[in-house]
Amino acid sequence: MNANNLFRFCIRSFRAIPCTIRLRRCYSVQSKEMDLLQHLKTKIKFSGPITVSEYMRMVLTNPLSGYYMQKDVFGAKGDFITSPEISQMFGELLAIWCIHEWMAFGSPPEVKLIELGPGRGTLADDMLRTFSQLKKKGVSANFSLHLVEISPHMRKLQESKLLGIPLEMVQTPQIVNSDATSKQGRLHSETKTTKYGTPVTWYYDMRTVPKGFSFFIAHEFFDALPVHQFQKTEKGWREVLVEIDEPSDGLKFVLSPIPTPAQKVFIEGKKLEHSNRDYIEICPEAGVIVHDIAARVKAYGGGALIADYGHVGEKGNTFRAFKNHQLHNPLVEPGSADLTADVDFSYLKQMVKGMVDVHGPVTQERFLTAMGIGERLKNLVNNNPKQRKDLLSGYDMLISPKKMGERFKFMAMVPKSGNSDDVPAGFNWGKS
Repeated sequence: MNANNLFRFCIRSFRAIPCTIRLRRCYSVQSKEMDLLQHLKTKIKFSGPITVSEYMRMVLTNPLSGYYMQKDVFGAKGDFITSPEISQMFGELLAIWCIHEWMAFGSPPEVKLIELGPGRGTLADDMLRTFSQLKKKGVSANFSLHLVEISPHMRKLQESKLLGIPLEMVQTPQIVNSDATSKQGRLHSETKTTKYGTPVTWYYDMRTVPKGFSFFIAHEFFDALPVHQFQKTEKGWREVLVEIDEPSDGLKFVLSPIPTPAQKVFIEGKKLEHSNRDYIEICPEAGVIVHDIAARVKAYGGGALIADYGHVGEKGNTFRAFKNHQLHNPLVEPGSADLTADVDFSYLKQMVKGMVDVHGPVTQERFLTAMGIGERLKNLVNNNPKQRKDLLSGYDMLISPKKMGERFKFMAMVPKSGNSDDVPAGFNWGKS
């Protein structure tokens, strides 16, 4: 069965899946935020200005008052809303992508679905529901779910969603060291069973996820990883740092007067893409993670989908903050707003060059259209006419170039095949 026939089989099976329409009720858990500002200023006074990367890491993941650690930041009452929260079609189509690539690889019996930064668990829930329905149609993939999450509060939301139990009944996750002799620590929670019968396990570090045939999903994950930012000056490149602004008693950006260690490692002597830029942002952590994913895909098979807003090396100064769905000064009230930077897909591709076949990035509109979102929309509308307005609104938000359709990009990594005609679903435009 060739790739086109495999895709048609998936779509035919998909049409038979019962519709599960729901209006996504977005909410936010309010909690008193500890002030990070004093902590940041104390550190700066002690050791000098800090890098943008260090600032991002502290503001987003501080155990007591980091932005992601103690509250629900998603939805209409949060600071941003993601594609899975807008429409169930998004997760359903990503599930179809996994099934298509699983069949193309020979349908191995055991499959790991690994999601990095799973939010509320909505995307994983939609994918598992689709898998369970396709299994009734004869698709025999035996999935296990592995979630990489550092926030205890988000893990509680995910457990409530995936296990189908009220949030107040979910206990605060306990960290278990399952291998005290391991250099990696292997910190994770116990395995539980979702409402679809799928085993699910949480991890604090992707390196501790068991290896094997896997599909990696990273949706709006890489944009939250810390970046080093560099600015071109008359004296050459200089790293952007965060310093105390004495007049306002707040924070400000400054330039390092001399080359920093990060500048020496990532900038000096390197051939830079789009060297005419005035700013360059580099995310070393993203490079390490994408390299690890590619190594696993190469060794054990499977694939990876990276979906995020980003560029291919032409942008520079993209570091910013969002609060209540509006742009916010990233140095004001640290911990109260989401910090983010556009993903440099050209950097990710460079980090996995020669290891796997990379496809994309393509726009979200192009990917979802190729995956059959139009057909799925018709099916849902025909079976749920009362939800027509909400379905069309969600569809428009996902693929309209003026909304998410153009800004968000998809990139796929699959094992090298040596055949240019072997293109994964969603990236095979122009292929007959």
